[in-house]
Amino acid sequence: MLKKLLKDRKSIFFIVLALVGLILIRAFEDDLFYDPFLAFFKTDYQNKPLPDLNQSLLFLNLFLRYLLNTVFSLMMIKFLFNEKQLVAFSGYLFLVLFVVLITIFFGLLHFSNQPDYLILFYIRRFLIQPLFLVLFIPAFYYQKLSR
Repeated sequence: MLKKLLKDRKSIFFIVLALVGLILIRAFEDDLFYDPFLAFFKTDYQNKPLPDLNQSLLFLNLFLRYLLNTVFSLMMIKFLFNEKQLVAFSGYLFLVLFVVLITIFFGLLHFSNQPDYLILFYIRRFLIQPLFLVLFIPAFYYQKLSR
């Protein structure tokens, strides 16, 4: 599979393009997205109250960032494995995982007087970073090898 991929320059170009897109999202996160938790979690947050936030704006920005990460991740999966079913399955997983994580995230913010900051931190991390891609690529590669 890797030898075939290395011969296909178009696939390599789009994989690198997707990777650059993911890097740019991360590099310019402060400028592109509203997220009061970016600064909050960089400090000693355990003894501080939650920052003031606009929940609807935060939701829209988390959704936009997750969507951009998902598009670049699906692009990378498409050109790595070249299987439409795998891309569709990944897209479905990304959608279900977003609904579950965003529900838990805002549920904790809304219904808990003092939410566990560590849980919020990690749920938010899965929403704003392409960690599912890091999990999916080795899993799909192993699945392809074992066929």
